[in-house]
Amino acid sequence: MINVTKTFFPPIEEYQAQLQRVWQNEWLTNRGALVLELEEKLKAYLQVNSILITNNGTIPLQIALKLLGKGGDIITTPFSYVATTASILWENCTPVFVDIHPDFLTIDETQIEAAITPKTTAILATHVFGNPCNIEVIERIAHQHGLKVIYDAAHCFGVSYQGQSVFEYGDVSTCSFHATKLFHTGEGGAVFCNDEKLMHQIYYSHNFGHDGPLAFHGLGINGKISELQAAMGLAVLPHLDRIIAARKEVVDFYLNRLNFEVLKTMKLREDTRWNYSYFPVIFESEAQLLRVQKVLNDNEIFPRRYFYPSLNKVGYIKDTAMPISESIAQTILCLPLSHALDSDDVTKIVNLINANL
Repeated sequence: MINVTKTFFPPIEEYQAQLQRVWQNEWLTNRGALVLELEEKLKAYLQVNSILITNNGTIPLQIALKLLGKGGDIITTPFSYVATTASILWENCTPVFVDIHPDFLTIDETQIEAAITPKTTAILATHVFGNPCNIEVIERIAHQHGLKVIYDAAHCFGVSYQGQSVFEYGDVSTCSFHATKLFHTGEGGAVFCNDEKLMHQIYYSHNFGHDGPLAFHGLGINGKISELQAAMGLAVLPHLDRIIAARKEVVDFYLNRLNFEVLKTMKLREDTRWNYSYFPVIFESEAQLLRVQKVLNDNEIFPRRYFYPSLNKVGYIKDTAMPISESIAQTILCLPLSHALDSDDVTKIVNLINANL
């Protein structure tokens, strides 16, 4: 069976060595030694100024929206994982969708200003499949209109834009460390913020609002990661360069062998160092996609329809026409991509796709 991705399991003895430290410390949660060490190593690896790791990738979005959204309208993209829009609604804000660019698949920055109203408080944009948004235009618009910028950078571990980590942009950026991601802690995430005062608010917000054991800065929830999760991260991190290199080989094979006279894939934004996190292909029609998907499934190959449906079509959201997002959502398929795929696997996938277009 070949799935859309495969979780990287570090050598078990390396994970056990980290767990041995947990047992020696007799400390399981509340920001123990392994969590603090992982944060420092991630700061160095990613070349970022600040990071707070959390128990999943959705909590940082919710905290950012609680602090910056202030119950207002949030301009966002309909083409993302459901957590992006669900977090907006969960924090009693209102999603206002802007359609996507047909090539980059990120929010169409040329449509943002028309969606701004007196109720708008923030822009929440997704760097789709690790492909950065048009950051310069988004942040210029936000500055002109007094809006905050939150980036859902769940797919962006290791991505840089214009020579610096994509996590360095916006008022807040977030990432997922879920088991399906490039770098993972089993379940986890992170938040990045270069405003010291705001980062302080984010920090106490993820720890019940605590100011020491007996006092409180303000309202908070539990977003802390455990030492067991940090142990996994410390065991995975040394293998990241090898993981990325292996995934690059798969992507290069797809790019060289798939029939791109019929298929399309996303266009990477200029000045991006990408991380090979996903490989989406766009078919000419949904019928063509479903035909190819069935052939792959019949051969125990399971790509995935990221992201379907377009989020403006989710039942608990007011439906607003988003023609490009809807069209892409109906015709896009993410092909298997992992460190574990060999040339025989990828050859089989490519041949089955090309033969059934």
